[in-house]
Amino acid sequence: MRRRGDRVGPADLVLEDGAELRVTDALPPDLPFGYHTLRRPGDDTPHLLIVSPGRCRPPDRRAWGWAVQLYAARSRTSWGVGDLADLRRLAGWAAGRGAGFLLVNPLHATAPVTPVQPSPYYPASRRFHSPLYLRVEDVPGAAGVLDEETIARGRALNDLPELDRDATWRLKLAALERVWESGPPGEEFELWRAGKGAGLEEFATWCVLAERHGPSWRAWPAGYRRPDGPAVARFARDHAPRVRFHAWLQWLTERQLATAAAGLPVIQDLPVGVDPDGADAWSWQDLLAQGVSVGAPGDEFNAAGQDWGLPPFVPWKLRQAGYRPFIDSVRATIAASGGLRIDHVMGLFRLWWIPSGASAAQGAYVRYPAGDLLDIVALESHRAGAPVIGEDLGTVEPGVRETLAERGLLSYRLLWFEQDDPAAWPESAMAAVTTHDLPTVAGLWTGSDLAEQRRLGLRPNEDGSRALRAALAAHGGLEPDADAAHAVLSAYRLLAKAPSLLLSATLDDALAVPERPNIPGADALRPNWRLPLPVPLEDLETLPLPRELGEILRAAVDADASPAGQRP
Repeated sequence: MRRRGDRVGPADLVLEDGAELRVTDALPPDLPFGYHTLRRPGDDTPHLLIVSPGRCRPPDRRAWGWAVQLYAARSRTSWGVGDLADLRRLAGWAAGRGAGFLLVNPLHATAPVTPVQPSPYYPASRRFHSPLYLRVEDVPGAAGVLDEETIARGRALNDLPELDRDATWRLKLAALERVWESGPPGEEFELWRAGKGAGLEEFATWCVLAERHGPSWRAWPAGYRRPDGPAVARFARDHAPRVRFHAWLQWLTERQLATAAAGLPVIQDLPVGVDPDGADAWSWQDLLAQGVSVGAPGDEFNAAGQDWGLPPFVPWKLRQAGYRPFIDSVRATIAASGGLRIDHVMGLFRLWWIPSGASAAQGAYVRYPAGDLLDIVALESHRAGAPVIGEDLGTVEPGVRETLAERGLLSYRLLWFEQDDPAAWPESAMAAVTTHDLPTVAGLWTGSDLAEQRRLGLRPNEDGSRALRAALAAHGGLEPDADAAHAVLSAYRLLAKAPSLLLSATLDDALAVPERPNIPGADALRPNWRLPLPVPLEDLETLPLPRELGEILRAAVDADASPAGQRP
């Protein structure tokens, strides 16, 4: 990646806005931030020139907010899965009580067929969103075609104790097809579609191919396995109306997400990678390493290590491609939001590659061009006007947190992980008690999380869990027979001592839910990613525990109302 003042010799420079400059020696010192093209005499291939501010934009102010598994946050008007109208409702409720943001699970696209992939961290694409989250009644034209029976069937799915994404998607897809058939979407959609370019068309074509031939492109007829082949071009022409329909679903999803995020910043989550059978892997297959997946080596919380089943980009191929897959993924995820959380941010520095057929313990680290990737993150943060949080949990090599701090990424600090008093945590951080992969406060305090792991035949860290519970009791002033609600409030009083710029609480803790959303490695043993909140949003808004928890964090933020970065 070149920088202002670098010597490049004679070259033609085409700026992102189309302006052309002649460079005789060094790059001009006043180049605008952006993605520019450098052409040298004699070079067959132009060079991508990325001019970055180098640092991410910080939060505008200190704030607290809610971490939300959107699919679990159902209202009485949902169709079995929390949707973007529910996100809008949550944002209004949270803002009305002083919250400054919502942190949501990844909302990225999965294959548009059943069974629907339940894990938000195993997306088919990081460039597009899942239309499963659409509120059908809010789609333009829906009022004229939706009947009461369909709406009632959708809302009846809320009565299920576990999410049935397949039933929800079948019902929503049929309803959306009826809306589509009732009339053309109009010029606004066509202009949006044209502006999205080839990437949207390729994704929409993949969706139609997945409907015809299944969700795994590697099992498709040979002619369809490459997006640039003549068979795919013919297929797209032959199925143009259906390709247009899937583009329309993306337009609807983008519009509803923007509406939901208009009243309160929504921080979106960027997963580590993508489904090897999905759209992005199909589009960028030449840039991905074959026969390996990424994961994590063993640590004190998981001695066997983890294999996430996600294919990694080959570092030199990613660079040769001008980092386009990474740029597109970051930009799409940070768009129309109030921030970006990068899952396993250490992957910008190195990733644990695991050969096919090997155990997670038999992997090895492969280095990535962290400087270039962080420059891209900073540029996209600057353009979106949004802060970035790096999820730096687990095995973090020396120097990574320091580098992230220099680049303006917020660290991610958890009460369950940190040994220090929260008052000693860094200011440049998002502070939380737990995550979707770790025990809830109620699960830890009551022992139900340990009991579930034992029941599933897993090997929980018994000593570590007991020590964590004892620490919560000691530092939180809890009696042994305290109930889960008191444990929740004590945990968040401890968290409120942190000087971190962002304080985050989960809705699971706000309702004293004992089950965590996900137990890693237990997908076949329990309903990971399929547990709804125990009450609808209408009830959550009236309960005392969410109100009291929010008041604890609001008081901590209000006690220090100075603008971010200007506090003593």
